[in-house]
Amino acid sequence: MARTPPSSPLIAVIGATGTGKSQLAIALAQRYNGEIINGDAMQLYSGLPVITNKITFEEQQGVPHHLLGCIGLREQTWVVGTFVRNALKSIDEIRSRGKLPILVGGTHYYTQSLLFHDRLAEAQDGEGKELQHADEEYEDCPILQQSTETLLEELKKVDPVMAERWHPRDRRKIQRSLQIYLKTGEQASRVYAEQRQRKPAFTNGNAEHKVSVTRSPMRFPTLLFWVHAETRALQERLDRRVDKMLDSGLLNEVRMLNAHAEAENLAGRSIDETRGIWVSIGYKEFKSYMTALESGSATTKELERLQAEALDRTKAATRQYAKRQVRWIRIKLVHALNEVDAASSLYILDGSDASAFDSAVIQPAATLAEDFLNGSALPSPEAAAPPSLAELLKPKREYDVSARPETWTKQHCEICDVTCVVQEQWQQHVNSKAHKKLVSKRRKQAADGSK
Repeated sequence: MARTPPSSPLIAVIGATGTGKSQLAIALAQRYNGEIINGDAMQLYSGLPVITNKITFEEQQGVPHHLLGCIGLREQTWVVGTFVRNALKSIDEIRSRGKLPILVGGTHYYTQSLLFHDRLAEAQDGEGKELQHADEEYEDCPILQQSTETLLEELKKVDPVMAERWHPRDRRKIQRSLQIYLKTGEQASRVYAEQRQRKPAFTNGNAEHKVSVTRSPMRFPTLLFWVHAETRALQERLDRRVDKMLDSGLLNEVRMLNAHAEAENLAGRSIDETRGIWVSIGYKEFKSYMTALESGSATTKELERLQAEALDRTKAATRQYAKRQVRWIRIKLVHALNEVDAASSLYILDGSDASAFDSAVIQPAATLAEDFLNGSALPSPEAAAPPSLAELLKPKREYDVSARPETWTKQHCEICDVTCVVQEQWQQHVNSKAHKKLVSKRRKQAADGSK
């Protein structure tokens, strides 16, 4: 189908860490007069090139990069709203020079919030069962791993409306509401209320559950490239990268962070090591080793053991992070694109073989980008995908309209001590064997007690 060349195009490169996203972004920028916007939360920090895996000056190959190393150690990682505002400013500046903005980074909730007018487009799916482990595992907000009671108390302070909605022991929902506040700086209750105002109508009886909207839900005409790599190949690549990080000065950066934290504490400024640069992979894993090394009390054998354990933890954390990034794309971004009929903008590329990166990733991406920018007909993402990867472009489950915040009706079963947020969940619960069995038991107990 013929297309009109987009007037304000954006190219976004997504994927797990270590798949070659930056390499592709630079290749596209060189071909199409582009400039790159960093979409990785840790790479916002100045310095610390090793622990944040920041692209080097040489690797940038003369391509201008924005939002890279732009905040200091005393600053928290930007909440989503801050990132979106600064990214939009960079996009406008790039376009004012007649150049193409290219977004690249692995912090996918940043990417998704920039692409969609709803900054929390992913939050609409937030209560689905398959999403409960898909929120980047809270790696940048370790406070969310504390006890449910602690989480609820924190939620009461920042968003009492949502705190009142949930049952005190419904950890996942409490956790999610607090996470929204920590990552966006806005109350979840306010975000959901704004979404309801923007999306007031649904088409009932339609299997697609279309939403009535008055404007495009996406900010720009966007072409997305998902650089994917087969699990084993990627894990081996990530393990080698961690080894290289150790050789390239990782320990020096851990020492630098420790010194900064000590100086801040001496100055009476406490460090919150549950957020920001302090949760970057590599720092917390090597912290105990560095403490033992600098104390001078550990034997050589003990230090070797601690270093090996820290290295293993860093590799494991990096592999787990890559898995979470892929889950985010599959469960949240793919669903969000499908919901607004924009799934045709996401193309998957196979970066498993680093030696074939040019032919398998750069060349097909460049062809698609040229057609996109010229307004030429594009193939379907499924047809363009390597056969082994086409399945990844399909949503993992049907979108559930009942999971929308505007349909929530909190109901609590006193017999089972279970809280349900949507009607479908409530019906499933009251019709479950466990509920019926417990109801029957309670009735029998009541009957026996009345005799």
